[in-house]
Amino acid sequence: MPKYIIEREIPGAGKLTNEQLKGISQTSCGVLRKMGPEIQWLQSYVTGDKIFCVYIAPNEEMIREHAKQGGFPANSVREVTTMIDPTTAE
Repeated sequence: MPKYIIEREIPGAGKLTNEQLKGISQTSCGVLRKMGPEIQWLQSYVTGDKIFCVYIAPNEEMIREHAKQGGFPANSVREVTTMIDPTTAE
């Protein structure tokens, strides 16, 4: 199943409180439950003005539908073609 990186431009994302992040997470999980097991949220990275999310889904359209239903921006959706890490150098 393809893996995607979603870039969400959210001004002040890095200053969101734990309670706000919990609310966003609950909204996302609620939408995911409705959409079914084909789409999965793996993790997200919160930075100053953006959140980068990692999802598994059959296609980009499903990623964008999740964003639409959840009220989240999906400014950029990129399919991961290859992963590398320090062991790649060995």
